[in-house]
Amino acid sequence: MWPNVDIEALSFASKFLLIYGALMGLACGLTFVVSLYDERTLREVGIWMKPMKFMAATALFAWTTVWLTELANSAVTHGQAYLGICALLVITSLFEVVYITYQASQGEASHYNISDPWHALMFGLMALAAVGLTASQGWLAWALWKARPIGPLSVTTWGVIIGLTLTFVLSTISGFMLGGNQPPSGSGMPIVGWHLYKDIRPSHFLGVHAQQLIPLWGIVVDRLFGNDA
Repeated sequence: MWPNVDIEALSFASKFLLIYGALMGLACGLTFVVSLYDERTLREVGIWMKPMKFMAATALFAWTTVWLTELANSAVTHGQAYLGICALLVITSLFEVVYITYQASQGEASHYNISDPWHALMFGLMALAAVGLTASQGWLAWALWKARPIGPLSVTTWGVIIGLTLTFVLSTISGFMLGGNQPPSGSGMPIVGWHLYKDIRPSHFLGVHAQQLIPLWGIVVDRLFGNDA
């Protein structure tokens, strides 16, 4: 059950999110180029690694929001609630990416940096922004639920609503746990940089990406079993 998306028919908010995601992807690519010429490190990891991760994750988050809403109920994208959801997503994620990138350019940490009142304040604001970002998905789940048609929902639609809800719940819980437990230093596992000991980031990753994983599972089940699922 894949939606045939007509780009021209998309709402202004959806088009904006697609462009925003593309710009984040472009920024990630440009940052990668910069990282090739800047060998500075922070806690034994290249300083541009964190900005690139957040840029890529933000692009995926924005695009997935559009895709899932079109998949579950495209009419929701033309409502006022969806406009507010998109605004919340953009404002909170942009704040995080800009601050993280700025701190990287200065060779300083963005997360767990409470070296002075200013940095402590910004770390706290990033936590609030992260909650706001994931709350946009809980809000979207509620909007989709309120706009549900009469009759039973498809497995795909259930997957979208449950996935969005769990994205908010699991990301928020794991995010607060992560905020009080700084991961070990060093490069860790390839690409992701995780460690196998005292590192909550894998759990947080799964919480955030419930946005994609659970709806995809719903799509697979729906295609295989249909109404019998």
